[in-house]
Amino acid sequence: MTASDDLAPTADPRPDSLHGADSLVVVNTGNGKGKSSAAFGMMIRAVARGWNVAVVQFIKSGDWKTGEEKIARQLGVEWLAFGDGFTWDSDDLANDRAHAATGWAAALDLITAGDHQLVILDELTYLSNFNWLDASEIADAISNRPRHVNVIITGRDAAPEITEIADTVTEMHEIKHAYQQGIRAMRGLDY
Repeated sequence: MTASDDLAPTADPRPDSLHGADSLVVVNTGNGKGKSSAAFGMMIRAVARGWNVAVVQFIKSGDWKTGEEKIARQLGVEWLAFGDGFTWDSDDLANDRAHAATGWAAALDLITAGDHQLVILDELTYLSNFNWLDASEIADAISNRPRHVNVIITGRDAAPEITEIADTVTEMHEIKHAYQQGIRAMRGLDY
């Protein structure tokens, strides 16, 4: 390989007008795998920096005993789960909706208290997708958070109101998934 074959960029792609921010809103959305995993990677980074971190889950059940919850609790992350699992397995969607409302109230309390530098709202997008919570209400609450509170939102089909207020939006795009080949979720990789 010669120097002329090297395709590495040599110009700095960052804009000249970069500046700091008090906090960010990050949205991980799309039909691909990795939305929550990316958020939990940022959780680890924040803990390593000495931040107070909280996670609020809206669909996943607190009975699932996931690996990310186990390590988060060991690291001192406040972890709250308000779901009963997948809605297609539910016998009582009204109960699921009540859990979601309770979870949203807890999330609002965490955010407005300002005790955490990072609050992860895992699978929050489904609350607006299912019409259990108005997307404008979510966007308003997050827009009016204390300025030092960073928020990460995960879930498919993030509403325009939510992506509009975000600083960073990443759409995970599925190309191939083990599930399509009949392979169940694997402990240690998927949960």
